Amino acid sequence: MRSTELHSVPAWHATVSSAGSDVPASTRGLRSLMSATTLTGSLTELAWVGAHALLYPLGTRTEQLRLEDRYRPGSQPAAVRALFAEDPLAAHIPVVLVHGLVDNRSVFTVMRRALKRRGFAQVCTWNYSPWQRDVESAAEALGRHIERICRETGHERVHVVGHSLGGLVARYLVQRLDGDRRVESLVTLGTPHAGTRWAHMLPTPLVRQLRPGSPLIRELDQPAPTCRTRVTAVYSDLDQMVVPSSAGRCDHPDLQARNVLVRGVGHMSLPIHKGVFDEVAATLAGRRTRADGPSSAAA
Repeated sequence: MRSTELHSVPAWHATVSSAGSDVPASTRGLRSLMSATTLTGSLTELAWVGAHALLYPLGTRTEQLRLEDRYRPGSQPAAVRALFAEDPLAAHIPVVLVHGLVDNRSVFTVMRRALKRRGFAQVCTWNYSPWQRDVESAAEALGRHIERICRETGHERVHVVGHSLGGLVARYLVQRLDGDRRVESLVTLGTPHAGTRWAHMLPTPLVRQLRPGSPLIRELDQPAPTCRTRVTAVYSDLDQMVVPSSAGRCDHPDLQARNVLVRGVGHMSLPIHKGVFDEVAATLAGRRTRADGPSSAAA
């Protein structure tokens, strides 16, 4: 699988200096930090973190599942009808949004509305405890929640969008717990598929699982030839939490994941970015395929 080339990677994501370059690494890093795209993304990130802090208390309560049966393709805007032209029934498949570490469903306040406006009739969120002890138990709980959604909606399969740790929880479910029976497609946003260096800063059991080369990461590297879930990994060159940024890619050979690079978007801003909305909507509607290979979405 080809590797998506990154340009203007922030200094904290650098792994090795460019061979033969006459420009010191520190200077190149400073230039990347001062680029218009990086500055805009950083300011957006700061603004959204502040707004999210205000919304956070509203997301602590678990969302009640509400069935939507009012979707009428003919009454939708032209853009929505075009999105589902090849498969109108795709709009009815439930979409489950899974938040990240020490967060809650409020991080999806904007994305949930954006997906509904793009024609998805069933978009719900799932909260798990900020004191979750490990990825495995969170994945088991997510599996039970998805079974409940399928039972109450009558659908056999769902889509899952996971932000940060939520993407790793969902990946563990589909890859190691037979969750691919229920999950049609999985889109991860800023998920540390290969771990993150920041995980060395905290000694808690869950955070230790996110260290590069941890037993959990090695377990997810094991063969998964029967996994049926389509996987798309959206990652950013400005992600402050997934370091290096390439760790946000899912390069498991059996999963054949699509890796989509967005530029100049911070970790917390991924669920509010329009380019990310469009990519998620097109993926869930079946307009993206594995044959597309790695691609790059402009910020």
